[in-house]
Amino acid sequence: MIEGKILSTNMNQQTYQSILTKAVVILISILFFLLSIELMGVSIGSITGGMVDNISNVTANPFIGLFIGLLSTALLQSSSTTTSIAVAAVASGAISLQNAIPIVLGANVGTTITSTIISMSYISKHKEFKRAVAAGTSHDFFNILTVILLFPLEVKYNFLERSSAYISSAIHVTGRSGMKNQGSFGFASIFETSTDWILNTLGPIISLLIGILLLFACIKFISKWLYKILIGRTKDRFENVVFKNKFRAFGWGLVITSVAQSSSLTTSLIVPLVATGKVKVKKAFQFIMGANIGTTITALLAAIFQSEAAISLAIVHLLFNLIGVIVFFFMPYLSQVPVYLAKKMGLLTTQARLIGFAYIFMAFFLLPFTLIYISQSSEKGSDSIEVKVED
Repeated sequence: MIEGKILSTNMNQQTYQSILTKAVVILISILFFLLSIELMGVSIGSITGGMVDNISNVTANPFIGLFIGLLSTALLQSSSTTTSIAVAAVASGAISLQNAIPIVLGANVGTTITSTIISMSYISKHKEFKRAVAAGTSHDFFNILTVILLFPLEVKYNFLERSSAYISSAIHVTGRSGMKNQGSFGFASIFETSTDWILNTLGPIISLLIGILLLFACIKFISKWLYKILIGRTKDRFENVVFKNKFRAFGWGLVITSVAQSSSLTTSLIVPLVATGKVKVKKAFQFIMGANIGTTITALLAAIFQSEAAISLAIVHLLFNLIGVIVFFFMPYLSQVPVYLAKKMGLLTTQARLIGFAYIFMAFFLLPFTLIYISQSSEKGSDSIEVKVED
């Protein structure tokens, strides 16, 4: 009996030590994440000191901004990285809030490439491939349809910019300078001292590269660690715990993604479950909608200690996904549209396997590059006409 109690006590101590160790490691990773945002902000500000007008001109076209966000996220396969960089750029003054909003919208579409690529791995299995593509592209169609809904409202009426500014003022959010003046966050001064030293020692370009690499590494590191903590031993019964009803599926998607800071992680979990028939496409889509809300936590975290405009951009990211969820989760008829389109895509790809790869190439690479090129060409043409008229 005594030996059993001692053994039990030792096991409890080891468990507590393990939890404490993991908590400390994750906390340190989050601090490095915040440091990377601060480092990118000061580096971008230093590099773009005399180029603010040029950067503003490039991103002034909302279509170019949209496809820059889409392309960069498709290449990085991380909307968290793209939105965090956008927050840092806005905080530094290199990009205005208005010009950064389309980049964030594009990032939401670009991040869906991960689930679609994962679905392509089932190409050799007919039935599984059909279900996998449907699960993967349901993420695509949610974000694409939300962009189709909100992008014209933003271009025409600055809907997201005004809404985020109103929310920021309503909750009395203070920017980076306000925090420093109040002295309520000691970390802000520590980050400032550290980033200034790195910037002065290594120069702005190397500092920016270090900031981006550190940001990406922190997101991936936190994602992997929290995957082990959240899923770990429960992986085998994951579908039974998570997908009992639509609200539980949505809630788990939100919680796992907000903690893990990676919607790529959640989609990599969902596609195999749907492909093997353990989870229906509709329930997987509900989980993915929760994940889209959860992924906005990264931008909100990145906006800590930053300017009011940067905080507003993080709120834009949240509003985009929140409005999409309201439309496609709570409205009965509209909620069926993304799932219907995803199932149709799954059916088409099983009839012609090349369609899946053509879709990825066209939607995430060829179309954005083409539209950016056309937009820039049209702008150059209009500038040359103005010059001729002046002459």
